[in-house]
Amino acid sequence: MTTNERYNESVRKMADGFSEDFAEFCAGDERLHELMMDLASEFVETNVPIVSEDSQIDLASELLMSITVKSI
Repeated sequence: MTTNERYNESVRKMADGFSEDFAEFCAGDERLHELMMDLASEFVETNVPIVSEDSQIDLASELLMSITVKSI
C-alpha cells in the first residue's frame, strides 16, 4: 500500500468516526435550517403548481420537517 493510499484510508476512517458528531452539529445549526428552507421554497416554486405564496411557504416548511440529517 502506498503512502497516499494509507493517507486516504486514514482520512476515511477519521471521517467515519466523526460522521455522527458532524450530523448532530449540522442538524443543530440554524444556518443549515435556513439553507434547507431556501432550497425547499425553491423546489416548491419550481415543481408544485401552487399560486398562493403562503401555501408555498407552508408546503416548503412541511417538506423541511419531513427530512433529517444523519450519518450513513
